[in-house]
Amino acid sequence: QVQLVESGGGLVQPGGSLRLSCASSASTFNDYAIGWFRQAPGKKREAVACINSYRGTTLYADSVKGRFTASRDNAKNTAYLHMNGLQPEDTAVYSCAATYYGCYDGFADVEFSDWGQGTQVTVFS
Repeated sequence: QVQLVESGGGLVQPGGSLRLSCASSASTFNDYAIGWFRQAPGKKREAVACINSYRGTTLYADSVKGRFTASRDNAKNTAYLHMNGLQPEDTAVYSCAATYYGCYDGFADVEFSDWGQGTQVTVFS
């Protein structure tokens, strides 16, 4: 298991940017792919982005492609989600999660074993 702690959510105006962080103290953090998910009120949890472990290859949902970037700093046991061009429809609770099995096309929350607590992102005008 790998425990994850998120930070970086907040309030932002449309067009603004935020960076979410997902940190772990686990020595095995670097063995895990990290996924980012979001859930808006009354909606199902949506896969947003995923970054593989050592090679750092990434996958994105079409809704965020070109605006969001997933990255990781394995030396700091931390993954990041850089969000640019935020819009009101991006408002949600964002969570990071870990999977030992890597990111693949169509990745889904059921594939991830360990989850952060979630952080609120609100985009308002």
